[in-house]
Amino acid sequence: MKATKSKASKPQALPWRTVPLRARVSFLAAVFCVFAGIAIANDVMGMGRWSPPRYALSVLVIGVCAMGFAASGIILRNRFWKAMLPLMAVQFVTMGFIAHQFPDLPQLGRFDAAQTDSLRGRMLFDGIAVIVTVCLGYIGFVHASVSEARRYARTQAEKATLEGEMAAAREVQRIMVPEKLPSVSGYAIESVYRPAAEVGGDFFQVIRLKSGRTLLVIGDVSGKGVSAAMVVSMIVGMLSVVSAFTEEPAEILSELNRRLCGHSYSGFVTCLVVRLETDGRLTLANAGHPSPYLNGTEFSLPGSVPLGLVETATYSQTALEMRAGERAVLLTDGVPEARNEQGTLLGFPGVESMLRGGADALSVAEAAQTYGQNDDVTVVSIARQG
Repeated sequence: MKATKSKASKPQALPWRTVPLRARVSFLAAVFCVFAGIAIANDVMGMGRWSPPRYALSVLVIGVCAMGFAASGIILRNRFWKAMLPLMAVQFVTMGFIAHQFPDLPQLGRFDAAQTDSLRGRMLFDGIAVIVTVCLGYIGFVHASVSEARRYARTQAEKATLEGEMAAAREVQRIMVPEKLPSVSGYAIESVYRPAAEVGGDFFQVIRLKSGRTLLVIGDVSGKGVSAAMVVSMIVGMLSVVSAFTEEPAEILSELNRRLCGHSYSGFVTCLVVRLETDGRLTLANAGHPSPYLNGTEFSLPGSVPLGLVETATYSQTALEMRAGERAVLLTDGVPEARNEQGTLLGFPGVESMLRGGADALSVAEAAQTYGQNDDVTVVSIARQG
């Protein structure tokens, strides 16, 4: 039920790691082929006087170092020099060593027919090798480019789909967390909702009952995102159905629990149901949710199991009477579990201190956000009017 805090100091994932292995191999192979052609061109300029070992080793060293240059530029970005300078030194030293171990063959002043044929054959070989390496490099670059273009298009399509799902989830949640509360005779009700992520797992509802009484339900679904929003919508739909045939908070919780256990939902839901009557009487039933506060003091309720865990769980009711001027506050655990940079929790004592000091719902929610919000924050205030 927590949302991990993001830390700006952590570097983002390197794009190179997100590129498929096949595209990376194609790109580096293309770099190798193109720069291997430089080694072959050097042999052409030397009139084919490189020995076969020097020829092969030079092609290999130049191609591999070029791959290193390309990879370091992509991975390290503006810090590429940290890898490039050592690689240049290695290439320079290695090429010097190869030249020392395998010096150029002697240059001939005059060529006889056999030597001319040999030189012609060597130049033809070098020419074909350059063409082959350039073609292979071009093919590799095209393959990598096409692969990345397709992946980008696929990623954008998935992103658009996800954004659509998130927008739908936010719309669902906007309906499930009412922005404007209905008026309730004898009470002034205020609510504040602050999700920790784009789509949270908190919910609350104000439902008018057939008897004229009012049902107020607050809860917290484990998890975040689209799945949590879907569970919230399911619970709110269940509430509308269940409250139509029973107005008893304990029975409502039992029925919600039975229906959730009958679904494939693998999480759990904490929930507090409060029935308001016009004469100031409140009837409460709790399913693992933080207890409410009455006039700044925690109002203890019997312990109970959250919804969706045990199908046979039972719930009890507690009644209280509110006099004119008294106030009850309901909240989700995102408030006391707000954590500052030092890792210290705001805690229930901190919440109680604010409420005893006269803080309203908005002040409590904003205080939790400022202290260090890492979960959804919902605060509902119920004030008894004379």
